[in-house]
Amino acid sequence: MLKDKQVGAVLPAADIARARDFYRDKLGLEPENADAEDNLQYKCGGGTGFLLYQTPNAGTAKNTQIGWVVDDLPGAVAELRAKGVVFEEYDFPGLKTEDGIASTPDGSTAAWFLDTEGNILSLNHMA
Repeated sequence: MLKDKQVGAVLPAADIARARDFYRDKLGLEPENADAEDNLQYKCGGGTGFLLYQTPNAGTAKNTQIGWVVDDLPGAVAELRAKGVVFEEYDFPGLKTEDGIASTPDGSTAAWFLDTEGNILSLNHMA
């Protein structure tokens, strides 16, 4: 039933105005519903998108909540760093970042960063 349906993420924001500024100024995204005050709907490639909504529960998840697939991960990381985005450094068994980018045994790469609300976001390049 659901395997052929589009899917979208839902992200919490403690301060929707601050989050709107981050997604616009750092990631270059504008909400589809620009006049909304308590939720923002963003559209991305391939008909995908995500909802950002006001809640005091923002930043409590300790896992990646949304990710974008990019063609050039080092280039995307450099572009976002130039806009002030700070990438996370991890050193776990089976996952270690170098200059913010982790490689997997299959050749895929990924990088993670936080938005202003504490949500963990990622950039991914598939091998």
